[in-house]
Amino acid sequence: MRNIFFLLGCLVLLCPAAKAQFNEKPVINLENEDEPRLNWGYFLGFNQYDFKFDYKDDIGGDILVNKTTGFNVGLIGEMRINEFLDLRFEPGLLYTQRDLGFPGFDNEQDAIREVRSTYINFPLLLKVSTRRLGNWKPFIIGGAYASMNLGSNEDSLDDNSSGTFRMKKSVYGYELGFGIDFYLEYFKFTPSIRGVFAISDELVADDDPNSPWTGNIEALRTRGIFVNFTFE
Repeated sequence: MRNIFFLLGCLVLLCPAAKAQFNEKPVINLENEDEPRLNWGYFLGFNQYDFKFDYKDDIGGDILVNKTTGFNVGLIGEMRINEFLDLRFEPGLLYTQRDLGFPGFDNEQDAIREVRSTYINFPLLLKVSTRRLGNWKPFIIGGAYASMNLGSNEDSLDDNSSGTFRMKKSVYGYELGFGIDFYLEYFKFTPSIRGVFAISDELVADDDPNSPWTGNIEALRTRGIFVNFTFE
């Protein structure tokens, strides 16, 4: 997470186009950019997903999660409510991988489970902005999302006894974040950071209720952080 904040900070501080937006008397770009009722764009970015585990009891060790960096890509539809509020729909494709390490096993084949997830994400978000300050405008954003996990294996007849870690296909949760709109000469560029929090349990338990992999898991929920770069 610290690396993500560092990279975003470097982008904002070192990009010459971004520096120019903070001049005391900048040349105003795209003066009417926010006036249309509807705006469109797209985003690119990267993510780092984690899991939050709720355990049935404290017996045994915690499951370890090795996080990797994935990517995001999607479209943006924005409806202007007023000068400070916008309603946004941001359907996107998100890819990530998490490696789970289960305690109590002597061999790596049983102890490690590779969980690859490809989410089709459908968030509905409210963007709350400040008044435009020259060529930049900070904002906070948040809302609910529904996702479909194409790599869930929910309907698989195999479980962890056969090497398959199963997750539910449908995921529900919420996003919270902040960012800055930069009004450049030809388009609006927006870096933002989002926290993603699933509220639905994603675990499909093994058939054996005493499974050494899932028997002690009460619930499993996704946690993650996004860094998105938007072009409108």
